[in-house]
Amino acid sequence: MNIYVSNLSFKVQDEELRNYFAAYGEVSSATIITDRETGRSRGFGFVEMADDNEAQNAIRELNQSSIDGRQISVSEARPRTERSSSGGKNPFKSNNNYDRRRW
Repeated sequence: MNIYVSNLSFKVQDEELRNYFAAYGEVSSATIITDRETGRSRGFGFVEMADDNEAQNAIRELNQSSIDGRQISVSEARPRTERSSSGGKNPFKSNNNYDRRRW
């Protein structure tokens, strides 16, 4: 099961996140999401646990707990949705007459 962890301290690293969840079962992976340009933590991450029962127990026990002085939120991660590269409301990417000649 994939678990979403938010409101993490910017100092928390992947291995620390893994250790917090390891007390509740086998952790397949633990990743802190970082900014592409600066490499700085964005304050959230994902933990993958093999056993769903262990993952549910970790969510119950760790949600609203304190890590490194911050109260974290822990929940089951939602599936990632596809981002549309066209057809959005961006006036510069759609053909909504902004580029039409007016004379």
